[in-house]
Amino acid sequence: MFHRLALILCLLFTTTLVWAGKTEGPLKDLYFGEALFYAYQQDFFEAISRLDTELAQYYGLDEPQLNSLYYHIDHAEFSVGDFELFYRMHNRAGRAIKAVIEGNVEESVRNEALYRLAKMYYQKQQPLNALHTIERIKGPIPEKLINEEPYLRGQIYIANGKFTEAIALLQSIETQPELLGFSGYNLGIAQILGGEEIQGYLQLEKVGNTPGKGRNFLGMRDKANLVLGYRLLDAQQGEQAVKYLNRVRIKGPFSNKALLGSGWASAGQNKFDRALVPWTMLAKRNVTNASVQEALMAVPYAYGKLELFGRAAILYGKALEAYSKEIERLDASVKTIKKGKFLEAVVREELKKDKNWLVKLRDLPDTPETYYLMQMMASHDFQEALKNYFDLVELQSKLDTWEGNLSSFEEIIAVRKAYYEPMLPGMEAEFRSLDSKMKLRVEQRNSLDKRLKKMLIAPRPEVLINVEERTVLNILEQESIRLNKAGKLDANTKHRIDRLKGVIHWNVVTQYDDRFTKAHKNLRQLDQHVEKLTEIYESFVRTRQTATQSYRGYEKPLRHVSIKIRQAKGKVKTLLARQGNLIEAMAIKELETRRQRLEEYQVKARFALAESYDRAARKQTDEQLQKQIADEVEQQEAQKLNGQKESEKEDQNTTETMKDEKEDKKSDPNKPPLVGNTPSGAQVKEKGANNPIPQTGTE
Repeated sequence: MFHRLALILCLLFTTTLVWAGKTEGPLKDLYFGEALFYAYQQDFFEAISRLDTELAQYYGLDEPQLNSLYYHIDHAEFSVGDFELFYRMHNRAGRAIKAVIEGNVEESVRNEALYRLAKMYYQKQQPLNALHTIERIKGPIPEKLINEEPYLRGQIYIANGKFTEAIALLQSIETQPELLGFSGYNLGIAQILGGEEIQGYLQLEKVGNTPGKGRNFLGMRDKANLVLGYRLLDAQQGEQAVKYLNRVRIKGPFSNKALLGSGWASAGQNKFDRALVPWTMLAKRNVTNASVQEALMAVPYAYGKLELFGRAAILYGKALEAYSKEIERLDASVKTIKKGKFLEAVVREELKKDKNWLVKLRDLPDTPETYYLMQMMASHDFQEALKNYFDLVELQSKLDTWEGNLSSFEEIIAVRKAYYEPMLPGMEAEFRSLDSKMKLRVEQRNSLDKRLKKMLIAPRPEVLINVEERTVLNILEQESIRLNKAGKLDANTKHRIDRLKGVIHWNVVTQYDDRFTKAHKNLRQLDQHVEKLTEIYESFVRTRQTATQSYRGYEKPLRHVSIKIRQAKGKVKTLLARQGNLIEAMAIKELETRRQRLEEYQVKARFALAESYDRAARKQTDEQLQKQIADEVEQQEAQKLNGQKESEKEDQNTTETMKDEKEDKKSDPNKPPLVGNTPSGAQVKEKGANNPIPQTGTE
């Protein structure tokens, strides 16, 4: 608590007030600074509650211009709207901003309020209301909104179909450093939607090639390349699409879609070997992603196109196995979500206390109820629903704490009552005595003051006789009376007494001015003592009131607050149950959609697997048949070759025999032919038909 107070004091005396880009100079209101302190800690609930209280007290004052919040009232009105926007209280934020717009404020302040209201409508997906609001901005706008206002206006124009106006606006701020990449991307989208597709493609290509740093800028550059790649892919320009899809970072948030699209772009050109490179890389990633699940089917599809049916069948089998495991996980997740374990897992104390709870969700244990959490968090609606659930849980915790604090307050009040009540009777008696004395002394002082003021007009020296002189006069008067009664007051004694009285009267008259001045000085000194006494008196009164008010009059307020807390707890409990049911229903619907998609993939994979096996078997049969035919052809060719060789050999032998016979005939015409050298029957018949030769009996 001490460190918090120290930080607030530092904000009060040393820092410059900055919120939402607005600088107003040194902070002068401590309670406003406390609200800003909580806002800087991202604790907008505490910031809103404190700033609302401060504003309510400010507007309840008779002279608010004397309050320290007066110097920051415009900023405070804006800030409460900002806090409510950050806390997703859009209805209240809209009312707060509208109050500023309708108030008596400067034109630049009103324009800033209109800008924020238009932005709120745009974020709530109310483009028509956003358009009507943004068009009310006229005249000067704050310097910090010089580029932000036309950028928002351009986005609103795109959402309302006013593409020509959006193009003109976005072109004027395209080169601004703080909007680099973002304005260019929206400009390209506006041009494409407005019918200027070529210019839009060139603009997206320009954004995709723009150098820069920062996660947001790099993400926008990847998105530009992804959109351009898929637009070209839809236009059957796969070769160009691959060029842009390959620019997307391999580890960025759009890498899965880029790898999938790059593969399909290559496949569209019948380059399935190239398509296998991104698809194989994608298939090794987390199977919960839809692009990865599609890649598990795309890889064997490419192998099938390459006629590697065996490899395709194996991969289809692996895809079926992966889909089956995924479906089992989905069923287990749905089952645990229905049991309420999903909300128990995400609503943890260590997450609620961490402002980066969204990042910490990645560190949750890998259980059925949290297995698909990060994929579901990619949905804006689911993320907002979960944030609202977290806020309700936090509010429920605060209400429990406040309810517990009420009993502590009651105990404190009882202790105070036991301490002060025995003391009050004696204090009251002393106070009444002191009060009467105080009033008497004040009346005496006022009486003296009145006399002195009258003596300025009508001098009365006898009033300024001091105590000693008055005592002497009293003594002389008493002696004169006593002597007169005793008959001893002669003329001489009477003369002497009158002479002494005359001396005193002489002194009073001659010293009148000095005594009158001294009387005024003494009265002023008395005023100082009276003032000090009054302060003590008022302090005592305040202390007495504080003592009594510290334990009296709290019964009804505490009872009223207790009733309000119980009612609020009932409402929060109901809303918490509804929000929890909504989140569970959204999660189950998403998981069932995934399951349906996986079942469709399963059916396709089974048919593809069977077809791959058929094609593989057919191919194997065809190969065996072709091999058998080739062997038979080879055998026939070999037999034919051997027959040709034997025929040639026989012809050669026949020729040689005929030559020998001719030679023998020449030497001995009556000599018969040799039996072993007779030709075959066919040859004999053929020869016999032409030139019959007598046959011997040896055949």
